[in-house]
Amino acid sequence: MNQANLVFYNGVIHTMDPLLPRAPAVAIAGNRVLALGDDATMRRLLAPGGEAIDLRGRAVLPGFVDSHIHFVDYALRLRHIDLADVPTLDEALSRVAARAQETPPGEWLLGGGWNRNLWPGGAFPHRTDLDSVAPQHPVALKSKDCHVIWLNSRALEGIGITAQTPDPPGGEIERDATGEPTGIFKENAVKLVEEAIARPPMETLLSAVREGMVHAHRAGLVGIHDCEDEYALSAFQLLHRQKALDLRVLMHIPVKNLEAAIQLGLRSGYGDEFLRIGGVKIFADGALGSRTAAMLEPYEDEPHNRGIVVTPPAELRHLISTAHQAGLSVAVHAIGDAANRAVLDALQAVTQQSQRAPAPALPHRIEHVQLLHPADVPRLAQLGVVASMQPLHATSDMEIAEAHWGARSRWSYAWRSLLQAGTPLAFGSDCPVEPLEPLRGIHAAVTRRRPDGAPGEEGWYPEQRLTVAEAVRAYTRGATYAAGQEDSTGSITPGKLADLVVLSRDIFACDPMDILDTEVLATMVDGRFVYRAAALD
Repeated sequence: MNQANLVFYNGVIHTMDPLLPRAPAVAIAGNRVLALGDDATMRRLLAPGGEAIDLRGRAVLPGFVDSHIHFVDYALRLRHIDLADVPTLDEALSRVAARAQETPPGEWLLGGGWNRNLWPGGAFPHRTDLDSVAPQHPVALKSKDCHVIWLNSRALEGIGITAQTPDPPGGEIERDATGEPTGIFKENAVKLVEEAIARPPMETLLSAVREGMVHAHRAGLVGIHDCEDEYALSAFQLLHRQKALDLRVLMHIPVKNLEAAIQLGLRSGYGDEFLRIGGVKIFADGALGSRTAAMLEPYEDEPHNRGIVVTPPAELRHLISTAHQAGLSVAVHAIGDAANRAVLDALQAVTQQSQRAPAPALPHRIEHVQLLHPADVPRLAQLGVVASMQPLHATSDMEIAEAHWGARSRWSYAWRSLLQAGTPLAFGSDCPVEPLEPLRGIHAAVTRRRPDGAPGEEGWYPEQRLTVAEAVRAYTRGATYAAGQEDSTGSITPGKLADLVVLSRDIFACDPMDILDTEVLATMVDGRFVYRAAALD
């Protein structure tokens, strides 16, 4: 038998493998799991000079995978103005003013995370607010949900946006009573801004991503499904070539690059264990926080607002059909119940029409699935569609969901209902929209409560809560299934790649609220420690 170079013993190994769910010890040989069993047996497998780590009752789980993240944006955001959880407009402006004082005039001030739903009155801010604190800098600040961007007058002038600039299809340039832009750009209008701002040099981007990976490893992440563009793909390729890519990356393709991908002959699943092609990222609608999610019925407090349809149903069906026929799966952003129904209708039509064509290697998926009409809950399972969801959205958004969706909120973030219907769940963070840490997402999925205990002991719509095992599975086996990597990762199984996380306590046995206080003590990718706390020594 092969010898191990590392053994974890005297712990609780939660394998996520139904054939052997738990064991006290695990042996690692190179980059693979060698064996599981009792302490004495595993330690006998240790080669001379190998390391045996006494877990002292701590837990080991498969490494976590974030199934929906904007990693490059997150990495760059670490260097920009952070407006996350800022409670007032004045505090947001104070942070912008501070950055303006240390930045040469004329340079862009970038940042994001502002959430008007936290501010008194809840109104969108105005360009003149930013003019008052940064008159000499163009400023562009993304909202928390990244579906709105806030500009000052200097930025509008630099981009060339005037009262005569038309709204792009699927987007809106908010205007005041005189027709002048207020500085608020929604949905596809955001692209007008993004395309006008020069990208940072690749070396800057690579440095930021390396820094971001350090944070990811400390959170227990071994893989990500990235929802960005060709610039991000180039960065991940360069890091991979340098043997510096220490996260397994599934890279989605933005819909703008669909034709180019087809011409190149790319197919979903192409790549290796560290970098592979995912699905085509399409936007069906907007977001709840900006009230641009597409709804079957109007928002509770806005009787004339049913959100923004970013991609009309006929175009959506055409895009999905084009991708499917070319061997490319789709990853469609859908928040509102109308958007989710439109995606399901399109997927049903395409898969029925294309029964003779080989299906893409990876399953189709809907990103977010935040609100469903109850009649649509079983349809994801019936169509074999993965629900790529973010548990922290539920606890973060529960108040605005109640305010704007009312009784429909019962069918929002419906993890239990989807799972009971047979839908594969893959969990992520949507970082930088929500924090990176999977343990926070597991806590939200299990309790449907915020860290302060709100809204109460039972949680928000407690019938949709998951068990710890179900939530962990969505961050491990569910994520690797969606990436087509279930045969090599996602569980601690002999022969699979050694992607592991060591936790300070057994989250399967503790009070669910204590999951938030659990520490990641080590993260292992491909049999190597990419993070190891001193407490594990």
